[in-house]
Amino acid sequence: MEAPSSTTLVVVGDETASAIHALERFANVRAASLPDASDAEVARWSSGSDAPYVVHDHDPLAHVAAAWVEFFDDLSTYGVLELEIARALEAAGRHDLSVPDYYVVIHPENLPVTWKHWWLGVLASASPSRVIPWPDADASLAQLLRRLPAARAWPEVGTWLPTVAAAVPDRVGLG
Repeated sequence: MEAPSSTTLVVVGDETASAIHALERFANVRAASLPDASDAEVARWSSGSDAPYVVHDHDPLAHVAAAWVEFFDDLSTYGVLELEIARALEAAGRHDLSVPDYYVVIHPENLPVTWKHWWLGVLASASPSRVIPWPDADASLAQLLRRLPAARAWPEVGTWLPTVAAAVPDRVGLG
């Protein structure tokens, strides 16, 4: 997958569709709700844009996130989590997986506890300025685009994704 020239944001949490649709009217934003699209479909859609910002709700790490949450909520096994991490690493190695420039977590206070630890703990510990809690799903998301924090790019997926299995809720990001 070729790296897009646009700044890509993946919006997660409650009310993602309305937040994304509020951005559709801006000429410098290509926005769509794509929760059921395949990774390949999202890559084609994203690469077809010359807009400075591409915003959608298709998380390339969704399977890893779900496996991590299910493991710590006692709904799945460690083996499933390891499998999803391995699949994501393989996809990244083939350049079929690309982490977005930013994750925007809408209404993080409303998320179930383990999901909150995933977004604001596990994922944010890999690149703190690249995961942005956002309190509102209305048109104010456009304000965020105007003031995205400057930060180092995400580290290579292979350097931090394997450590996800050892990240424990309530402890991730601590010393």
